[in-house]
Amino acid sequence: MPGWVSDLEMSWEVPEYARFLTRLASFSRLILFDKRGTGLSDAVPIENLPDLEQRMDDVRAVLEAVGSTSAAVFGASEGGNLSVLFAATYPERVRALVLAASFAKRVWSPDYSWAPTPEEREEDRATLEREWSGDISSGHLAPGAVDDPALMRRIATFLRRSASPGAAVALNRMNTEIDTRAVLPSLTAPTLVLCRQDDREVSTEESRWIAEQIPHARYVELPGDDHLP
Repeated sequence: MPGWVSDLEMSWEVPEYARFLTRLASFSRLILFDKRGTGLSDAVPIENLPDLEQRMDDVRAVLEAVGSTSAAVFGASEGGNLSVLFAATYPERVRALVLAASFAKRVWSPDYSWAPTPEEREEDRATLEREWSGDISSGHLAPGAVDDPALMRRIATFLRRSASPGAAVALNRMNTEIDTRAVLPSLTAPTLVLCRQDDREVSTEESRWIAEQIPHARYVELPGDDHLP
């Protein structure tokens, strides 16, 4: 399950990301897709972008299209929320679940203090609108790439090809409303929760809390500070 935005073709043109996907494919049948309104999938009107429930049904359609009756589901960042909802709704189709740098809620509240404030999310959207046509600042997503201008340009190109400026902002706004906390205790698939120690988007405390809400989940911290897989 890809994160916020994705592009199937461009995924293989960023060597660092292609290496990650190739390693997954070395021991599995790797199924990838672009969510509706992003990447190679059909564009949709910004005001009609699919919500999590519609996206979840798209995942079911993808699995049926490729003849997969059950899968180990890997959700990165925002894709983790889609993975959680899918695993809770179709437990028979998810034999294992991996949540990497994921979150359960994307706006601050007294009982979920790890998330950005509404003001911070609004600032993020303003930055997207301002920078989408140029070298998008992604240092907070991939601090390890800051000293590699060529890689930073590849990441910016990947993001631009993944969605239109309006879709990027609309998806950011929609993701702010995500809250899958109530679903976590109902998960039955063996679950692995991964987080890098210094991830600037998702804290280790947040990831550890998520793992504690899922029955028998395993939590693993990885070295580094990059949010992107």
